Amino acid sequence: MPKVIDHDQRRREIVEVAKKLIAEGGFEAATMRSIVTAAGFANGALKHYFDGKDGIIAATFQSVLQETERRVSTLDPGATPLEALHGFVEAAMPLDSHRITSARVLLVLWEHSVANPELARQYRELLTMWRAELTTRISAVLGDVPSDAPTVGVLADEIISVTIGANVASLMHPVGELVVRYNAYIDGLMKRIAG
Repeated sequence: MPKVIDHDQRRREIVEVAKKLIAEGGFEAATMRSIVTAAGFANGALKHYFDGKDGIIAATFQSVLQETERRVSTLDPGATPLEALHGFVEAAMPLDSHRITSARVLLVLWEHSVANPELARQYRELLTMWRAELTTRISAVLGDVPSDAPTVGVLADEIISVTIGANVASLMHPVGELVVRYNAYIDGLMKRIAG
């Protein structure tokens, strides 16, 4: 009886290998040969799961974006509006080694997405979703200010910009070195919005 192979699981394994290679050595480190070797597959086996390197890179990019979305979506539904906003911002910041590694992979793939319209589209969609969610959460904290008010949009754009900047800056420091500063920023931001 032939062995049953879970193709989706194999794709996830390949993506995890690609993430690790990219995090450790950049985009150039994730060659088809290095991926197949690190995944423990025979030469040519990747073609059963992906059309080529672009398919692996697109799946890797999507995986990192989905990890961020999952962190955000698992927030406590019973939280106060301020707690919900705090949790949302915290989920996108590089506050642990896993998120810092994800930021490293995302940063490498951002550069690649400049020349890849599909990756650029996925990232724009994520930013659009983040901004919409942030404006909703900020508006809920403010109470009587609608989510489409200019002040709410400015705060949402600030948070997105700081989050992106924090992810980039975290790559230039030893893992976790900036966590105290980032938590202080989040706490100060919450006081500013609530107060």
